[in-house]
Amino acid sequence: MNPYAHLEKNLSLIEKSLGYTFSDKAHLIRAFVHSSFINEYKELSLKHNERLEFLGDSVLNLIITQYLFKNFPDISEGELSSLRSQIVSAPSCTEFVTKLDLKQYVLVGRGEKLNAGRGKTSILADLFEAILGAIYLDGGLKAADQFFLGHFEEMVQLMIEKPPENFKALLQERLQKAKRQIPRYEVLGEIGPDHEKLFKVGVFINNELIGEGIGTSKKEAEQLAAKAALVTLWEEKNP
Repeated sequence: MNPYAHLEKNLSLIEKSLGYTFSDKAHLIRAFVHSSFINEYKELSLKHNERLEFLGDSVLNLIITQYLFKNFPDISEGELSSLRSQIVSAPSCTEFVTKLDLKQYVLVGRGEKLNAGRGKTSILADLFEAILGAIYLDGGLKAADQFFLGHFEEMVQLMIEKPPENFKALLQERLQKAKRQIPRYEVLGEIGPDHEKLFKVGVFINNELIGEGIGTSKKEAEQLAAKAALVTLWEEKNP
């Protein structure tokens, strides 16, 4: 059975996992079509999910903004922005869609791999945003909100209660205590095509490269570079 036929055959199972039944099944199908599949199966005349992903990204930001605004009235605007950035990040979206256990239905070209690395994170994160965009397009904001919170509110709560460690802030704090120059971050290079780009960032102190990090965004790469710098400084006798 070809991949597209496999997807069509299992639409009802996908809807059961989502807890949402589409009025227009074309929205659901499109959410699972990666651009690499279009390039290799042009005869099917399908549309890929990038526009749905774009829509879903905005919908997710709105849902999380409303949720944080309503449930955390005493948190500052800066803290709200930081929490939202964490919850809507690509790694978080990958966790969300992994919970749904739907990656076996994603239509990707033979050149793409879902088994590991940047490709997996990018494709799965995009899939989740596309699904959310498809639900919004089919049923509106209320349906998208009910879908998201119905499945992932507990995960969101855990993210809020246990935010990831901010290595950049920790590095700067340690350097200030040691009365050393504040770190400077610089993009050392970019790897891969635009839709799956990796950023290599270096952190410099007194123009000396102390640590490097590679991530799916500049912010992620900076955090990893700061983490590497902390390891280097920790090994010094007088950091």
